[in-house]
Amino acid sequence: MVFGGYILAGGKLSIILHSLPFEMMMIGGAATGAFLAANDFSTIKHAGADLLAVIKGPKWKKQDYQDLLCLMHELLAVLRDSPVEIEAHIEDPENSAILARYPKIQGDPAAVEMICDTVRSMTLQFDNAFQVEEMLEKQLSQMKEDSLHGAHALSNVADALPALGIVAAVLGVIKTMASIDKPPEVLGQMIGGALVGTFLGVFLAYGMVGPFAARVKSVREEEHSFYGLIREVLVSSLHSHPAPICVEVGRRNAPHKMRPSFQEMDDAIRELKKVA
Repeated sequence: MVFGGYILAGGKLSIILHSLPFEMMMIGGAATGAFLAANDFSTIKHAGADLLAVIKGPKWKKQDYQDLLCLMHELLAVLRDSPVEIEAHIEDPENSAILARYPKIQGDPAAVEMICDTVRSMTLQFDNAFQVEEMLEKQLSQMKEDSLHGAHALSNVADALPALGIVAAVLGVIKTMASIDKPPEVLGQMIGGALVGTFLGVFLAYGMVGPFAARVKSVREEEHSFYGLIREVLVSSLHSHPAPICVEVGRRNAPHKMRPSFQEMDDAIRELKKVA
């Protein structure tokens, strides 16, 4: 729509196409250099994974939320019936028969660590629900901050691009001023080429990199709600609620589009009991 409107208004693409490789080299090169200089390797790697997440969407789907609630139901039932038996699952989660039924969750270190560490605390009579909730809240806050490093880095690049476009445009003006003795039609094309830099900086910032950064943030925040559900279920358990009530608390705190219905959860738990 941007370039189509430009052409329909009588603009000529030849000026843009002629200047595009050089302006893109200056703006893109400066932006990449600034990005590499401002971030450590971990953040750079994280940003690369974030770009893939924009295409693939959030890691956790609706079925994963249902699986998590089923997993928590099983673990809490074992914890209540046999605190000794639960140790086999939390001390060696890689070989846990319960976790093995949910391979995607078992393969996520953050989820497994949060579940196992908190249940371990519960077995050690660390039963102050408010203290555990505060501890989990701090852990979740740190996890969220870590997950948004890539989005913040991309947002910083988006903020810098308009200024880098001005840098490229100023260089074009310098080049034009060195050719001030040229005919007006030549100077017009040179000035037009210089302004391509300003255009590119603004267009890349608000038309591409900025929206990518916003989408990355949205995806990571949506993924974070998965771990928040773990907190809700475990804290509810510390308030001495039975496993079905804890699971229902977690279900109601799941994002609406990811939330399994009451009937879906009831059917899933019934199937678990049949398997058991």
